[in-house]
Amino acid sequence: MSNEVVNYYENYREEDRITTNNARRIEFLTTVSRFDALFKDSLDILDCAAGTGAYAFYLADRGHKLTATDITPRHISYIEKELKSKPYSMGTRVLDATDMTCFANDSFDVVLNMGPFYHLTSEESRKRCFEGSLRVLRKGGYLATAYIPRLYLNQMIAMADDKYIDAQLLGQIRDTGVLKHDDPKCFWTDTYYSSAAEMQDMYKKYGLEVVDHFAQDGLSPLFHNKVDEWDDEKFRTWFEYHLSVCSESSIIDMSNHVLIIGRK
Repeated sequence: MSNEVVNYYENYREEDRITTNNARRIEFLTTVSRFDALFKDSLDILDCAAGTGAYAFYLADRGHKLTATDITPRHISYIEKELKSKPYSMGTRVLDATDMTCFANDSFDVVLNMGPFYHLTSEESRKRCFEGSLRVLRKGGYLATAYIPRLYLNQMIAMADDKYIDAQLLGQIRDTGVLKHDDPKCFWTDTYYSSAAEMQDMYKKYGLEVVDHFAQDGLSPLFHNKVDEWDDEKFRTWFEYHLSVCSESSIIDMSNHVLIIGRK
């Protein structure tokens, strides 16, 4: 993973990303509802791009044994500071998700790739991350990979600013899925955008049984200002509706964040 990605997250408050408003909360609430349905008993879980630990702490609070790693030192420092007020311990490490050689084979019941995949711009780096995750995952365990669909992205950037209505930019993302920090109209950092079909094919290629595939935030980012105006009753109504349709292929393609989960 590039230094540009690390530099970006060192200066970004990841700890606020999925908690600061209703539209962002939908991603977190949807994801943990699916985790709760799948992850029973007490499991050994590797969160290999944990950010500031939103999912790691949620799962640890429910009795799972967590190891949280991230390539950004500030994120791991944040997690370690938060752990001082927790009644449990958690393994932590600054780690590039493309190199998991520090972990033995078959070490974990669950591996969460909640962030690294869409910052790996080369096919080789994505392969190392995926194969490393499978190596440390026990037979029968779950691998979860988050990704950002290309079609959603091109619609989002067109809505964000007219300057992104650019044939080269839109075609580049549509055809390659790759955006680099030094591209003339880069709006984020080094990133890779994929598709539902690509992710399904990758899981099939490696012999994983797909057990869940859903839009984490669905349509909400497209009208996030409206979502943030809703009262609790309207938010609950929309959220329940979102849960009922978030596995529909049309919703997956329109979502900002998507999660695919497979069993080894």
